[in-house]
Amino acid sequence: MLTHSGKITNSLWAPSRRPTLFPLFRCFFTSSNDFVSSSSSTASHVDDDYKDFLPWLQLKAGAEFSTALHIGNSPYGRGLYASKNIKKGDCVLKVPTTAQLSPEDLDAEISELIKKEIGNIAVVAVVILFEKQMGEKSNWAPYISRLPLREDMHCSIFWSDEELEMIRPSCAYAETHKQKESIERNFLGLKLVFDKFPHLFQDPTLEGFTHAYGLVRSRGWESSKGVSLIPFLDFLNHDGNSEARVIVCEHDEHSEVTADRDYAKGEEVLIRYGKISNASLLLCLGFTLSNNKYDFVKLELDVPKDDQLCSQKSGILQGLHTPSMKADDMFVCSWNSFKIKQGKGIPRTLRAFARILVCDSQQQLDDLREKSTQIDGWLARFPLENKEKEIAAHQFLHSTISELVEEHNEHIKLLEPCTPNIKRQLALDLLQGELRVMKSALDWLENYCLALSDD
Repeated sequence: MLTHSGKITNSLWAPSRRPTLFPLFRCFFTSSNDFVSSSSSTASHVDDDYKDFLPWLQLKAGAEFSTALHIGNSPYGRGLYASKNIKKGDCVLKVPTTAQLSPEDLDAEISELIKKEIGNIAVVAVVILFEKQMGEKSNWAPYISRLPLREDMHCSIFWSDEELEMIRPSCAYAETHKQKESIERNFLGLKLVFDKFPHLFQDPTLEGFTHAYGLVRSRGWESSKGVSLIPFLDFLNHDGNSEARVIVCEHDEHSEVTADRDYAKGEEVLIRYGKISNASLLLCLGFTLSNNKYDFVKLELDVPKDDQLCSQKSGILQGLHTPSMKADDMFVCSWNSFKIKQGKGIPRTLRAFARILVCDSQQQLDDLREKSTQIDGWLARFPLENKEKEIAAHQFLHSTISELVEEHNEHIKLLEPCTPNIKRQLALDLLQGELRVMKSALDWLENYCLALSDD
């Protein structure tokens, strides 16, 4: 997921913001059961394979590169560990922009041929392909050569159609297919570049481009340069409870991380990529959490075609009184799709949608419109005066969510008896997390309807 780091243009520091796309970071954990808040984990040893990495990065930076961290291995994989005792508020890592890989590193002659509709992630993917072709001659070779191999990445964009069937009930299923289609469009849109410079991009394939795209998607940060890969910093692993973020200082031209708590020497230092659901983690980063508090369920509804008021209701629902909205991650909600969160009940917009759906006469729709103009302009935002209709609206939602629960349960039953593997476990975490969200929503609906019935 592309991480949108905090950005400042003067000496004042600002907290990081949520990304427009998503934190593009990698997690090295091999399965969701391993992925826990690893604040107490310590490195088994310094990773000897990376002893030459920091000297190269210092040389590449051509400016101050400071860190209180070293690369090490643990049961969770590779990460960054405290080289000394660290206090809350200490700067643990500072990487100059000169040591960050971005679209600016692409040769100008190549950049001129890239169409405007090609996204920033795809452009940096081209940079990776170019630097890979350069081999040891590349100034970025020590970094590029250490990027994960395709077979070591578990983002759902790398899953086969058969593997994706494991997560069909989740919104991650449709979004993954959309991402695959987008990647292919970008690849075809870059054909002119590949054909013009065959010696720089030897026999480029969609598979190879998808790998490069996935690397950027899982490791990059949004910055003033568009999208940047930040060597060394991208070894930091994720802890959903951490308050540490990446800060970009435009004035001083560097990115840095400040510790959000004390760390003992040898302890793994973690940051939070964002408030990210398992659907987004799986799609962009290739890992999940076994109990992710940011999980959600995306519910899509439509007015039945055989409804005699279908056109009227559809027109109302697409109007200004039920505005479209964007979720706080990459899954976009529109006029007929809604995001249900763990322990948050039912969104007002979804309840309003249901109240409009249960109307069975034009007069009832007109009454809702009139009432909305008398209050705050939001159509069907408040409970219907007719208690039976209000209950019917929420029972409709209960029935709709129950069907989705049944579909999730059926897929989970198919997955659980099978021989465990990483992708199957990722699918289980995803579906079970969404199942918890839906059960919470059903409890809320049942309590609401019961309270109305008792009045």
